[in-house]
Amino acid sequence: MRDIKKVKRIIVKVGSTSLCNHQGVIEKEKILTLVLQISKLVRQGYTVVLVTSGAIAAGMGVLSLKTKPQTIPQKQALAAIGQAQLMQTYEDLFQLFGMRCGQVLLNHGDFDDRKRMVNLSNTMHSLLEYGVIPIVNENDALAVDEIKVGDNDTLAALLVPVVEADLLILVSDIDGLYTANPHTHKDATLLKYVDEVNGDVENMATDSKSALGTGGMTTKIRAAKIVNDYGSHMAIVNGCGENYLLDIFNEKENGTWFNGNSGRSLNARAHWLTYRTTSKGEIVVDDGASHAMRHHRRSLLPKGIVDVHDSFLSGQVVDIVNQQGKKIAKGITNYSSNEIMLIKGKRTQDIESILHFKDYDEVIHANNMVLTGGDI
Repeated sequence: MRDIKKVKRIIVKVGSTSLCNHQGVIEKEKILTLVLQISKLVRQGYTVVLVTSGAIAAGMGVLSLKTKPQTIPQKQALAAIGQAQLMQTYEDLFQLFGMRCGQVLLNHGDFDDRKRMVNLSNTMHSLLEYGVIPIVNENDALAVDEIKVGDNDTLAALLVPVVEADLLILVSDIDGLYTANPHTHKDATLLKYVDEVNGDVENMATDSKSALGTGGMTTKIRAAKIVNDYGSHMAIVNGCGENYLLDIFNEKENGTWFNGNSGRSLNARAHWLTYRTTSKGEIVVDDGASHAMRHHRRSLLPKGIVDVHDSFLSGQVVDIVNQQGKKIAKGITNYSSNEIMLIKGKRTQDIESILHFKDYDEVIHANNMVLTGGDI
């Protein structure tokens, strides 16, 4: 059963195909339908954050382009053109219901850097305290491959811990998760409820990107995993019709509901390490260290380190891999890559004599480490 009694704060993510026609032109009627439902949710006591796609598609409409360009500079230009029109449309329509909205543009670095993430969290909470609807989009006008979150499904999922949302709703052009691709398998059935995102569920995620959007079912399943591991719920619904958001909470139970009560429920720090950071390098450990970390939750000491890959500073996030190259954990390192190269394989009591200082006994403390596929 869907656990909606404790849902108070909602993130609604709407894709390009739910906002535009096939030519990439923004349809105000579609946005009006969305805004009307959000206004009803707010009147019912819910707090709502809106993550919207559509900037590039809106730019295509302004320039009367029939196909999306392939180069990043062209997409950036379209996003700059379309974002202004998109926000103006939202502002005009929210004002019809006496509501205010504010624009927030993000990229992956805003989640990766702890200080920027704290600033983002403070801004989002202040907007909500003012009674303003935050309208969030990836900063496509400036994004490049190295900093792009890649799709707004992931962006919305990463926002869940930032705003402490109870539910993420992904609005798309699909009814939800099917047991197989319904376009190629006539016997495919829609799943109304998913208790756990496991290997079987991930295998159902046959990708189906549209001409306007960037996300497919694979990104939605990944988003569900991110959200559920924080202990929050997620739903996928089709953006056709008048009450696709409201019907999630009534007897119709539209779409597919991903239960957040069966995830790993990572705390905020572990969730940040797992999903919202980009590793700056690798530390290779021996079998003894790998066993101690995975089975006894031990910290990583210099003695168990075999090698270091890439260059990184102390305080940065790195991957921990075994000698077979398999990633076993992520963590915040107390020493730089150059320092670790000098103390690897050595005893803890030898650190000071080698480096002429010793701020920590551990290279990575267990409290600053998250295991791959398991809790810290």
